Amino acid sequence: MKPLLPLSNHSSNTCGNKKNSAIAFGFFLHSTEIHFNMMNQHLIISFSFLVLFLNSSHRISAQSPAQAPSNNVPQTPAQAPAKPAIQAPVQPPTQATTPVQAPSEVPLVQAPPRKAKPEPTNVTKILDKAGGFSVFIRILRSTQVINQIENQLNVSNSLTILAPTNGAFSSLKPGTLNSLTTEQKVQLVQYHVLPSFVSLSNFQTLSNPVRTQASNTDEYPLNITTQGNWVNISTGLVNTSISGTVYADSQLAIYKVDRVLLPLGIFAPRPKAPAPAPAVAKPNKGSLDSSSSSSSESSTPDSTPAAALLNASGAHSLTSRAGTMVGSLLAVVLAVFSVWIV
Repeated sequence: MKPLLPLSNHSSNTCGNKKNSAIAFGFFLHSTEIHFNMMNQHLIISFSFLVLFLNSSHRISAQSPAQAPSNNVPQTPAQAPAKPAIQAPVQPPTQATTPVQAPSEVPLVQAPPRKAKPEPTNVTKILDKAGGFSVFIRILRSTQVINQIENQLNVSNSLTILAPTNGAFSSLKPGTLNSLTTEQKVQLVQYHVLPSFVSLSNFQTLSNPVRTQASNTDEYPLNITTQGNWVNISTGLVNTSISGTVYADSQLAIYKVDRVLLPLGIFAPRPKAPAPAPAVAKPNKGSLDSSSSSSSESSTPDSTPAAALLNASGAHSLTSRAGTMVGSLLAVVLAVFSVWIV
């Protein structure tokens, strides 16, 4: 058996334990009070900040008035509720088949690219750019021969133009062009146009008379001869030569000439009219009366030569009678004069 502790020691231990418990409980109460005070302080501070925030937001909303809704903003109409999409029925899986391809638009053999149609040759523009052909350009337009030329070039016809210069027209006699009719001016211009393309080296192959766009080669003959590099032109009235090339391609050739080509059909000298027959002397009134009376008595209207013969015989007899009367009158005057002298 353990020895029993003395009573005094047991009571002293019990008092020490109670004292320690009281100290611990007091310390717990003190710490709890401190913690409660700190929580109160935090709550007071948070509440203060919340009051300040609400106060400031109220002031800001009071200072800025609400704006009226703008009329410029289009109002979006209320949309109807979307219908639920109808899902396609799920088809049962089918056996895999090879898809049929659509026919391709790309041909197996490519066509060659089309050539762009060239613009028609502008003859007046070429002559104007070359310079010195203003008179010829004006005649081409006034006679409308330029329209014929451009139409022929548009349908791939070839032409050769012998273009006279302004100096060629100034060498003509004054009033030469103004004295021509409209048809003659057209023929004159067409006389300077050959209905085919002729290069300088091919003039020697032409046969005379050379055909032009004028009426015919009988009234409008044109002879062309070559001598080396020279091309000589003769109309029967004018002799000249080509002095230069204005323009040349595979369809049109324009050459410069220093003389206007005057065709015989327009400018050939006309034969002089025969001199008029001498006028028949008019008989006097008496002879007319006698001849008319004698012709009416001795002839009929159907015998024209006989009437003319009778008129001539009547006139002769009247003349002889007048001579006899004049002779007798002179004899009487001489007899009276001789008696007066005696």
